[in-house]
Amino acid sequence: MARQAKAGEPGGVERSLEGMVMELLPSALVRVRLEGEHDIVAHLPAAQRANFMRLRVGDRVTVAVSATDRTRGRVLELLSKS
Repeated sequence: MARQAKAGEPGGVERSLEGMVMELLPSALVRVRLEGEHDIVAHLPAAQRANFMRLRVGDRVTVAVSATDRTRGRVLELLSKS
């Protein structure tokens, strides 16, 4: 799934990929290993932080990868608990 940047937003198209949480980092950041063996650092959107979605190592998530920096992303959805 791809989303076009809105007017005034930097970047182009962001891609949604599935991955697994490998490490929990400070400041609500997580290290996610994507299916292609690439690691990215992802954050939780403010809405998910407010609704408190707990992530653990080994959880499968959907991540939107930034169009400008392929090592950064945003957790969109928790697919399963381990």
